[in-house]
Amino acid sequence: MLDIATLIRNVPDFPKPGIQFKDITTLLMHPDAFRQIIDGWKERYTPMNLDAIVGVDARGFIFGATLAYAMNLPFALARKKGKLPADTIFEEFALEYGTDKVEMHRDAIKPGQRVIIVDDLLATGGTAAAVVRLVHRLGGEVVEVSFVVELPPLGGREALAPTPVHTLVSFMVD
Repeated sequence: MLDIATLIRNVPDFPKPGIQFKDITTLLMHPDAFRQIIDGWKERYTPMNLDAIVGVDARGFIFGATLAYAMNLPFALARKKGKLPADTIFEEFALEYGTDKVEMHRDAIKPGQRVIIVDDLLATGGTAAAVVRLVHRLGGEVVEVSFVVELPPLGGREALAPTPVHTLVSFMVD
């Protein structure tokens, strides 16, 4: 077993001063680590009888699409507003300064489908909570939200409650 945490690069002051960015691109340069993540999630989620995987723009696409392929499940995209070409619904969420929107195609999830939502990093949980709301509005059931990295002091897990959250690595923030 590889120590995933050691393969994630810390980039100080990105994208702005005071932020310690957790860069998963260095993790992706290690095929054995990437395989370990996907195989571990496949083992975790296979018994849960999922119907689809939802990936969050943009790095959640990397992990979510690969997991959907490995599990032979449909993959649905949750994207920043204005990036999907067909009929969509959207949810707004708070940012540090202002708001943003995330959207999904109206036909991405069918009523009653059991899904997990996958993204690379859980910080405040705003984006993921908006995606949970989108899945619910489409009639789906969110079984769990799964992340590679969690920054627990930022409260993302609490923002997603009562939806179960699974993470592989936790980092404290300065």
